[in-house]
Amino acid sequence: MTGKTHIVGGIAASLAYAQFTNHDPIIMLGAGVIGALLPDICHGGSKIGRKLPLLSKLMNMLFGHRTFTHSLLFLVLIAALLNAFIPNEAVRAGFMAGMVSHYILDMATKNGIKLLFPLNMTVRFPMTTRTGGAVENVVFSILSLLSFYFGYEAFGFYL
Repeated sequence: MTGKTHIVGGIAASLAYAQFTNHDPIIMLGAGVIGALLPDICHGGSKIGRKLPLLSKLMNMLFGHRTFTHSLLFLVLIAALLNAFIPNEAVRAGFMAGMVSHYILDMATKNGIKLLFPLNMTVRFPMTTRTGGAVENVVFSILSLLSFYFGYEAFGFYL
């Protein structure tokens, strides 16, 4: 999936999660966007890879794309680091929601992800799409609508 789809996926996931917590939805939204972009640090052309090119190049040389940074191992490592250094629970929750949304969206692509890294097993959904294709545009549109809905609900504006 493209960066814009990951961003809107992180927004939708973090605001949906905010519905079930008492966390500040604005904090969760911001953390969700960052969490949704982080797994692509292993790709130099990604939004985050262009911002941190040396780290991106190093991660890609060590692991390749959609391996370690798209795995449960990486998710647990980031969760442990967040728990150790970030006292704000809303930041931690939003960040994790964004990362999980990234994984789910990339599992919907033909290349899938190495969710169980270091095992060399690709995980993808039975029906997949091409990154940047027409189906991704539909997914982006649906996630955008969900973001508006959950944002409307999270910020307490009711019809």
